[in-house]
Amino acid sequence: MPKEAKTEIRVRLAPSPTGFLHIGTARAGLFNYLFAKKNKGKFILRIEDTDQERSKPEYEADIIEGLQWLGIKWDEGPFRQSDRPEIYRRYLEKLLNDGHAYYCFCAQEELEAMKQEQMSRGEAPRYNGKCANLSNQETKKRLADGETSVVRFRAAKKKISFTDLIRGEVEFDSSLFGDFVIAKDLNSPLYNFAVIIDDYEMRISHVIRGEDHISNTPKQILIQEILGFSQPQYAHLPLILGPDRSKLSKRHGATSLLEYRKQGYLSEALVNFMAFLGWNPGTDQEIFSMTDLIRDFSLDKVQKAGAIFNIQKLDYLNGAYIREKTLDELLELALPYLSRAELIREGWPNREKLKEILALYHERLKKLSELPELIGFFFKKKLDYPKELLIWKGMTDQELKLSLNTLEETLSAVKENNFTKGNLEKILMKITEKAKDRGGLLWPLRVALTGQKASAGPFDVAAVLGKEKTLERIREAKLIAQ
Repeated sequence: MPKEAKTEIRVRLAPSPTGFLHIGTARAGLFNYLFAKKNKGKFILRIEDTDQERSKPEYEADIIEGLQWLGIKWDEGPFRQSDRPEIYRRYLEKLLNDGHAYYCFCAQEELEAMKQEQMSRGEAPRYNGKCANLSNQETKKRLADGETSVVRFRAAKKKISFTDLIRGEVEFDSSLFGDFVIAKDLNSPLYNFAVIIDDYEMRISHVIRGEDHISNTPKQILIQEILGFSQPQYAHLPLILGPDRSKLSKRHGATSLLEYRKQGYLSEALVNFMAFLGWNPGTDQEIFSMTDLIRDFSLDKVQKAGAIFNIQKLDYLNGAYIREKTLDELLELALPYLSRAELIREGWPNREKLKEILALYHERLKKLSELPELIGFFFKKKLDYPKELLIWKGMTDQELKLSLNTLEETLSAVKENNFTKGNLEKILMKITEKAKDRGGLLWPLRVALTGQKASAGPFDVAAVLGKEKTLERIREAKLIAQ
């Protein structure tokens, strides 16, 4: 007997362009992409823009740019629901003609009153079926008269169960939600209807989406059954929660995906971070490239419980990926941030000098956006800081002036070609051997050169600044210390 053909794995990401791409949608896109690539399948991008009032071209552009930045590449699409109205209309007409859907003329005020009455009796709010049995003649007349209406699906009262690849067996009672709206009119399908048609027409084999969609699944299954569609396999990803275990919001640091790029996060770090929002490899490995993730990803390692968004973990991963960059790569990544901060000017610094500066912070950098603050002092013609910052613990004004004079005299005697970190450290540390506390010399040097409490070591900074600039800043410090 011939072997049964294996079902092609086809998954999709179907964002609505009613807002900027956020972490939740991006995470769903990543998991779909990993599942498709792991199983030699296809990943489809579908833009669900049936909400014409709220859908905006700039949001769609943001979604596409964000996915491209992450390296999530689609095999087909992007398809847009707005380009497919005749397809939805054909299926809507079939449901109406077969009696599985009907026009509802109930006003919003009437529906709200119905809802409040049911809730007052402790019942789940649902449509009471007032328009379910209108005759064809009355329906046609009311439509001809221009009455406002919607199209409702006639939901059979039954138990609906399906096997979720993450949550196991899930069951719903359709009598709890009743007949539901599937279109505003023949040309305006709503989500629960359009998504079913699209998934069928695009031969989607697996629907991998957020847990917030799980309540939509029984409604979609009812439509599939009536239309004779095969049912895709469902997998509902855990919600992403803040550290306090409440739903992720802006107060937890949630923001549009491309805002993370602006803040100086690398796409590789964000992909690695998002993969751990609900998935666990079952090992101690923390750093995963996209190739690693495709190799190791599986839905049976996705958790049911909410995934905690930990910004400190993202910072840690981002720092790890930054450290893997060569200085040339880091330079290219850093340039936009330094340019926006207006730190780079013509003639200063050149690429080699800039790489020297970046090398001092390569190991400690968490985000590229930190660079202007961390290394800005290298680019300033003159530093601005209070005299108090120059003073080491318990230092008198006289001792401060003496330290600055010693620094100027000692460093003036160093030849330009010997103005290196190793040589400066050797010379200045020898002087501090006679002092009770070497901070009395090295602290004023650090502040004079950087204007900061915390920075790279003063010998490193002096070597990068060079003899002339170092002495200039020590003399400026002497003026501040007066």
